[in-house]
Order: sequence, then structure tokens, then C-alpha cells
Amino acid sequence: MPDINLTQAEADALIAMEKHRTSEARRDFPMGGEFLSLPLESADRREQFLLDLSRGRIDLRKVKMQTRGRQVVVLVRLDLGSAPNRNPDDAEIPAPHLHVYREGYGDKWAIPVPAEHFRDLSNVWTTFEDFLRYCNITRPPHLERGLFT
Repeated sequence: MPDINLTQAEADALIAMEKHRTSEARRDFPMGGEFLSLPLESADRREQFLLDLSRGRIDLRKVKMQTRGRQVVVLVRLDLGSAPNRNPDDAEIPAPHLHVYREGYGDKWAIPVPAEHFRDLSNVWTTFEDFLRYCNITRPPHLERGLFT
């Protein structure tokens, strides 16, 4: 994949931009070992985004939720049940943690999950709803809540 570097202002604008689903199709939230990538678009349809969701094959508590802009640039990624992240300054951030695009580093930096934005990290569905709000996905894809969600 080609490297696409955004300025911090561009990335912040993409993160803040209102995002809508592009399809009315209904999908199931990923189960063990599954990956789902769903297209989104800006309200004016000028920008395209992807919402990626994946679950661990054995440990269903391992969940990754991320939004991408420009097809390949990770704007925001939430890692639940994963290994700690080693930031470029050598600081270790335990899981769960949140990656937000940082100019010059992409998604390499992680921060502790901000409690003011995420109500209950032990509940995958509630966390998913909070992630949608955090990423300003105002018309999210239609996802069915599964037995282990």
C-alpha cells in the first residue's frame, strides 16, 4: 500500500467530518476470527471512508474497530484485548488503547481510552456505539448485534 501522509489539520478534519453509511444492507457484527469492512461517505459525498471491524479467533474480547480515510490512512483505531502498544517515544500503553492519527507517525501512537467518550469497555456493543460517536459516524451501517456482542 502506498504511504499517504496527511497534515494534522487534514486528519483532524477527516476525523471530525460527519460520516454516513453508503448502503441499507444489514450485516452481522463480526464473530470469532471475522473481519468486516464497511464503506462510509461524508455528508456531501466528496470523501470516502471505511469502517473496519474484526474479532479475535479464539479470544472474542479481542476486538479492533477503526476508521480509514483515503482508503488506506487509519484515522482512529480502538484495540480491545490486544497486547500493549509501544509508542515511538518507547512508552508502553496497555490495552485497551486508542490510536488517533498523528502527523509523521500515522497510527503508531496509542493513548489510554478516554473515559469521557467510552462508557463501558467491557461491553463490546456499547463500546461500538461509543466508537461511532467518537468518529462522528452519524448514519452508521446497519449491524445486527450478535450473541457475543
